[in-house]
Amino acid sequence: MSELAVMAKPGSTPLIDPYQRKITYLRVSVTDRCDFRCVYCMAEDMTFLPKAEILSLEELDRLCSAFVRMGVRKLRLTGGEPLVRRNIMSLFRALGRHVEAGDLDELTVTTNGSQLAKYAAELRDAGVRRINVSLDTLDPAKFAAITRWGKLAQVLDGLAAAKAAGLAVKINAVALKGVNEDEFDRMVAWCGDEGFDLTIIEVMPMGDIGPDRLDQYLPLSLVRARLAQKWRLEESAYRSGGPARYFTIGETGRRLGFITPLTHNFCESCNRVRLTCTGTLYMCLGQEDAADLRDPLRASEGDEALDAAIREAIGRKPKGHDFIIDRRHRGPAVPRHMSVTGG
Repeated sequence: MSELAVMAKPGSTPLIDPYQRKITYLRVSVTDRCDFRCVYCMAEDMTFLPKAEILSLEELDRLCSAFVRMGVRKLRLTGGEPLVRRNIMSLFRALGRHVEAGDLDELTVTTNGSQLAKYAAELRDAGVRRINVSLDTLDPAKFAAITRWGKLAQVLDGLAAAKAAGLAVKINAVALKGVNEDEFDRMVAWCGDEGFDLTIIEVMPMGDIGPDRLDQYLPLSLVRARLAQKWRLEESAYRSGGPARYFTIGETGRRLGFITPLTHNFCESCNRVRLTCTGTLYMCLGQEDAADLRDPLRASEGDEALDAAIREAIGRKPKGHDFIIDRRHRGPAVPRHMSVTGG
């Protein structure tokens, strides 16, 4: 039996951080590579990690399974672009066993949509039921400018394949001042027509990407006020397990979420940690403290050292992040790119 088929051991004490928050959500970057170069995420001339530093798919499965054993109920695979990693479907199929066994509530993915036409049906077969697709504009020229290398038609074909496969879709759009701020009304209507939910996200000050971030930053309080002039935004108690605060759009019945790391810090209820493709665990997206899980993972075939390292790391999880963008804080709050941590 391969490592990817090994079942996790049942039963373990849940992960509780110093502020009594139960950690039930793990986001895993399976690669730092991407076939796009979005202007708010990467520099155009990126240097990626050597393949020798990247965890194997078997190692990623073992790490994720350890977290599931400790009470994580939601796994999200991210990147970079997760679907460009070779043989990535084998990891989805392996992790799907936890959903089938009832030990995991949800296995999902955040993708740029470029590979969805190829993989949507396989994702559904592996146990994925809901996906997030990053899409900041419906204008082909703007899309090419934002992603630098992407083609909107390819993503729209992927979204059609996702719908045909029976996957629920949430569109993630980063609000970019002077770029797409005039499009959110159109995107709300389009998502309503397509049966998609929409989440709008403030730009996050991570990594050196070249442009001045203050020029990109658009507060979502302004976006929401503008949308409320046309759409009936009804408060919703819905929570996806992530940081978004949701409304229901009265005219379409679809959900509209806002992720506001700058204008409204969402840390008080944080139940998330992030694992990179090198085995580094970040307990907070906006802090630099991290734990190396690769060494204890590779130290032995048993999981005792790995489990201890995970628990020690969760014991250091901070209360929150300190993202700021203003005229005195134009640079990145943390030096690593979003693609390294996992989008």
